Amino acid sequence: MTRRLDYNQIAPNGAKALGGVYGYITQSDLPAELVDLVYLRVSQINNCGYWLDIHTRDLTKRGVPIEKLALVQAWEEGGDLFNETERAALAWAETVTRVAQTGVPDDAYQAARAVFDEKELVDLTIAISLMNAYDRMAISFRNTPYAAIEK
Repeated sequence: MTRRLDYNQIAPNGAKALGGVYGYITQSDLPAELVDLVYLRVSQINNCGYWLDIHTRDLTKRGVPIEKLALVQAWEEGGDLFNETERAALAWAETVTRVAQTGVPDDAYQAARAVFDEKELVDLTIAISLMNAYDRMAISFRNTPYAAIEK
């Protein structure tokens, strides 16, 4: 697959705006590992090889065990590998990413609110939305995992 164009070079202000949202999330009270797990799950759902590569590398650097990484896509079957907060975040990430199919039902919202306060849930939703945007950019313009490695 060949890269179609470099959107960071063509629209640097747009890329910078997305980077500002990323910076906001890194400064939030959400744990970095939790955010990276959510990013990985969103990119799995979207089938984005570019960001799957990056998130897997980031989580590996954080010391997340390979057993946990391997089961992110099947987190509901992951037993004790995923704590209550991670399970709630991953469930929320799935329903928000698949919004066209799920409509983000009330029971999903209530389950997320049982674990996250209002600010945390808003920040988590911003993080999910951001990764969906990044995935769509990478897929649309054919960023490959090798482009991430080259940087």
